[in-house]
Amino acid sequence: MISFDVTGRDVTRAWIAACNALDRKDNPTRTGLHTVVRITNPTADDISFRADLDRLRTAKKHQLIETVASTIFPAALAAQAADHASLVARYRAAYPRLRRYPGNAHGTYFGRLVSYPGAEKSQIDQVGNIIGRLRKQASSKGPMTAAYEADLAHPSDGEVPAEALVHAADRDNLYRGFPCLSHCSFQLDRDGRVHGAALYRSHYMFERAYGNYLGLGRLLAYIADQAGLTPGTLTVIAGHAHLDGPIAALRPLLSGTTPMAA
Repeated sequence: MISFDVTGRDVTRAWIAACNALDRKDNPTRTGLHTVVRITNPTADDISFRADLDRLRTAKKHQLIETVASTIFPAALAAQAADHASLVARYRAAYPRLRRYPGNAHGTYFGRLVSYPGAEKSQIDQVGNIIGRLRKQASSKGPMTAAYEADLAHPSDGEVPAEALVHAADRDNLYRGFPCLSHCSFQLDRDGRVHGAALYRSHYMFERAYGNYLGLGRLLAYIADQAGLTPGTLTVIAGHAHLDGPIAALRPLLSGTTPMAA
């Protein structure tokens, strides 16, 4: 079994390190199990690199990285919203239309985070619950750093944990497809920084991972800002990771031999 644990100072460097860890001679399938990617500053990436990667993605008829990132956190919509309640109201109003787009029939990740399916067709704003809990804990004398989680709690429970479920056990029974992201968790350290962790059942590095890292970093920064705190690191764990896509065309980007990287 191939596995790895890599760290990058931003989204670009972390993604390159993860791809290179999979692209090894002793790993002909370019797959790994239980992989860990840590991003020191998940709100930053190399825009020029992203543009080069997007050109390859467009040639393969994949969505732009920005589009992928927006399924996890709609940054443009958030920038127009006066507060979190406004963002949630606007997203929920647009959600039926968004679900008509190809690939969104089962919902979007951000939709699950702010409209999680609750009892009697209720919609649960998990992100709002997390922001409120972090605010409360940060202002207390002995704030809790983390909780040990096994997805036993439901976001409609009275004492909402600082986590966000994406996988709904009663309706997500597909072997493939949405949701590959199962769970997000947030930790508050003693310096007032919020750190994030995300668990994926499967991660396709070319098709989804870069945009997912970017979206998760923006979500983390948003939650920290709304709680009056500072964003910290992001850790992404994948049960299964695969380096897909046009490998020969990707390798110059991954090795830093393109004019852009130089």
